[in-house]
Amino acid sequence: MAKSKDPRVTVALECISCTRRETGGKSTGISRYTTRKNRRNTPTRLELKKYCFCCQKHTSHKESKK
Repeated sequence: MAKSKDPRVTVALECISCTRRETGGKSTGISRYTTRKNRRNTPTRLELKKYCFCCQKHTSHKESKK
């Protein structure tokens, strides 16, 4: 099956403060969101401020690697 040439792709966003805390000690989990972006308009990694239910505050969420 051929890959779709659609410029819109679904990406996952992960909280960057939770992923840092996970390596250092006990983690309560990682906050993840999914969204869609246009590859042609935003070729770089997406970074948005979202609410993290683990940290219980608004933090930066970056596009995760697949």
